[in-house]
Amino acid sequence: MGLFDKKICAICGKEIGLLGNRKLADGNMCKDCARLLSPWYSDRKHSTIQEIEAHLAYRIENQKALEQFHPTKILGGNTKVYIDEATNQFLISKNTNWKEGNPDIFQLSQVLGVNVEIEEEKEEIFTTNSEGKKVSYDPKQYEFEYLFHVEIPINSDFCDELRFDITDGKNPTKVNDPVYKQYDYVAKMIQASLMPQSYMIPEEPSQEPEPIPLNIDVWKCECGVFNNTAFCGNCGRARPVNWYCPKCGRENDTNFCVACGTKKPSMI
Repeated sequence: MGLFDKKICAICGKEIGLLGNRKLADGNMCKDCARLLSPWYSDRKHSTIQEIEAHLAYRIENQKALEQFHPTKILGGNTKVYIDEATNQFLISKNTNWKEGNPDIFQLSQVLGVNVEIEEEKEEIFTTNSEGKKVSYDPKQYEFEYLFHVEIPINSDFCDELRFDITDGKNPTKVNDPVYKQYDYVAKMIQASLMPQSYMIPEEPSQEPEPIPLNIDVWKCECGVFNNTAFCGNCGRARPVNWYCPKCGRENDTNFCVACGTKKPSMI
């Protein structure tokens, strides 16, 4: 059979277009039929026609089962985990209408683990020297961004792992800020909800701002970490010219606090 010979979809029997072929272990499949597979389907190229047909039959039954799925707990950000606690089932969807796309229903008993990976992305911050050239700070300084990934090893016929992000475009930039703490709480709630036998329900993060330590030599970095050295031990930023009064918390750019008169902390 030549490269450009007509190919027929082994599933629906229709002729496959020039760029529409999806290879199977023992045949071909059109892109329209491929769209009916679960988004978690992990090994289509090595699947036989018989295996694909069995999976598509399951997908039809899954679509019907969605009508009986009633989530009682919803966790996540842009992508959410929907849990039906009455039937010990769950599904994952990023659609506003969670039934859209025929999301797969899994049993909690299929969950083999719930792993949370916090990915730190950093980008160097530069300054300009006396010649107008962009140069690094000494030591180097960075802007940070944190992404929360959830990985669920699963006992399933068509996939080994469910992986998704719970951050939704508003990625936290500081370890100690409320956004970071909220995502960390949500990730731990997903763990505790999907594997209650292995994880404790986390304590909900406080909405109160972190107090400033009453120490004249301590300053709070933009990344949220308190320090008593000239550079932040977490991100490397230099101690800012502006400072926060350790007595009343007011931000100042003079040697004495404009609110209470406390003297600016000395550089360590």
